Amino acid sequence: MKKVFQKLVTATMAITAIAILSISNSAIAQSKKSSKMKKILFVVTSHDKKGSTGESTGYYLSEVAHPWEVLHNAGYEIDFVSPQGGKAPVDGLNLEDTVNKKFWDDKKYRTKIENTMKPSQVNPEGYAAIFYAGGHGAMWDFADNKELAIIAQKIYERNGIVSAVCHGPAGLVNIRLSNGKYLVDGKKINAFTNEEETAVKLEKVVPFLLETKLMEHGAIFEKSGLWQEHVTSDQRVVTGQNPQSAHAVGKAILKLLK
Repeated sequence: MKKVFQKLVTATMAITAIAILSISNSAIAQSKKSSKMKKILFVVTSHDKKGSTGESTGYYLSEVAHPWEVLHNAGYEIDFVSPQGGKAPVDGLNLEDTVNKKFWDDKKYRTKIENTMKPSQVNPEGYAAIFYAGGHGAMWDFADNKELAIIAQKIYERNGIVSAVCHGPAGLVNIRLSNGKYLVDGKKINAFTNEEETAVKLEKVVPFLLETKLMEHGAIFEKSGLWQEHVTSDQRVVTGQNPQSAHAVGKAILKLLK
């Protein structure tokens, strides 16, 4: 009887040990998964000319720096991808803006944005969110980039966040979900408005009007007056109207991430 009791005790201890080990391994796995998901993918343009005007363009620095500051300060690692990879052209290089200067002087992130990944190098499973930065260059190389659209679709369908500001929503125009519908269809969306494009006299230079194209693909377009801060968040899609909205877009992304 004593031997039977000892065997029962030994078996119980073994089962308990296995259970504890299993729980521990599960916790470690969850921790690793959480750690991996503390990353956000920023998309910047590779295009450096405004149509046939001869004027330079690229990503707009403040539309990268301001969301970066919000998310970086919250502990998120930011990676950069562009349609062509490599050094991304920059516009709006205003270093009197202290946030712009903070980003520009950060050696790690300056190196990252001057050595962006190609879409083929990105694993969507590693990111909790994707953010398309604006700058007029985005109007030429975001909308028709199928690789970037697939990355965004996969992030979104894994319960991630898709976000953009100013001309960045050009990247959202042709994203389709697994059900065949456009991502923006039936969602409240915000972006650089037709009135703002006309105000900067580029309405006949850009390949399409962003507000119009988004609405053609089913977006419920929201907007404010010229250069007014406006951010829209609907069903894990966050969009901002102009450079003045960049910081608030970062905060809206962070709120959803939390």
